[in-house]
Amino acid sequence: MQQYLLTVFEPAGGVPEPEALAAIMKNVEAVDREMHDAGVWVFSGGLHPPGTATVLRPEDGDVLVTDGPYIEGKEHVGGFSIIQAPDLDTALEWGRKLAQATTLPIEVRPFRAGEGG
Repeated sequence: MQQYLLTVFEPAGGVPEPEALAAIMKNVEAVDREMHDAGVWVFSGGLHPPGTATVLRPEDGDVLVTDGPYIEGKEHVGGFSIIQAPDLDTALEWGRKLAQATTLPIEVRPFRAGEGG
């Protein structure tokens, strides 16, 4: 089966109110549980804010280390899930469920053949 990356995009600085966040997390946990039960779940995780990132850039035979995100933007990667699905349509259906649960945009992207599993 093909593996797919479902990437969650969060707005920069946009943290929901605690009550709204609790409801969203309950919905996300339900989708994760459904993924587990369906046997498509491989791995998932949430990320700390972009300000906690460290970027490593090759430069003149060395590696330059800088703080902060690779790119400044209005959105950033907030988390992800890796799933196994028989086809893109199935992966997109899981992406739809995750988008509804998180109330955020989800990018669905297949891993290259022979890579990632």
